[in-house]
Amino acid sequence: MRVEQLGEGEPEYAVVGALHGDEPCGAHAVEHFLRERPSLERPVKFVVANEPALERNVRYTDVDLNRVFPGDPDADEYERRLAHELLRELRGCTTLSIHSTQSYDRPFAIVDDADPLTEAICPYLSIDAVVEAGGFTEGRLVEYANVIEVEAGRQGSEEAKAYAVRLVREFLGAIGALPAGERRSADIPVFRLERLIPKTPATTYDVRVANFERVSPGATFATADDDELVAREPFYPVLMSPYGYEKEFGYAAELTGTLG
Repeated sequence: MRVEQLGEGEPEYAVVGALHGDEPCGAHAVEHFLRERPSLERPVKFVVANEPALERNVRYTDVDLNRVFPGDPDADEYERRLAHELLRELRGCTTLSIHSTQSYDRPFAIVDDADPLTEAICPYLSIDAVVEAGGFTEGRLVEYANVIEVEAGRQGSEEAKAYAVRLVREFLGAIGALPAGERRSADIPVFRLERLIPKTPATTYDVRVANFERVSPGATFATADDDELVAREPFYPVLMSPYGYEKEFGYAAELTGTLG
């Protein structure tokens, strides 16, 4: 784990990339600011978390880091030990954690709940939506730290790297470390995850709906080989993709309101 600080004093804010080694956009953004070294009004920690996985371009080396918090310093698995170290490093910090996804091309945020922190920071970020993870945070950093996760775009893309740099700059503005940008005038939709959408065993999968767009009852939203999966009730797909998860297509969510 690489940890560096910009700005003088005891940091109350942090930026984290590479919880997953095959999502390089966060590490790219961290390295960008460490090279640029802007003069910050508030001290901020910049963290590249899972360096061995990043070097190998794999999600993890032993276990998924973002599923094993709070970690264990005596564990055999590298990521369980790293989770403990990272959580200790982030204690007391409001943190932006940068990810990418196989399901959506543009940024959106994931939080535990849309709390005052979400209301204070997310309107300054170039995001299409805020997702409340609700009961789906087990083992994730967002459950144990004061964290806003952002999905910066399509995994492995140059666009995700560019979005990640932009999101970090906007986060630094929102917390007063850099001059603040403009608060978005348009309302940001807030979705709450309601249930997983499981995959049935098949050779090929397809998703026929768009994330964050309402699916009506009776609509075919995915296929598993020749089997069509039909919605029994309305829902909003979130993190839906054919192969992003091994056992699920993604999540069904409800639209709960807006920020802004």
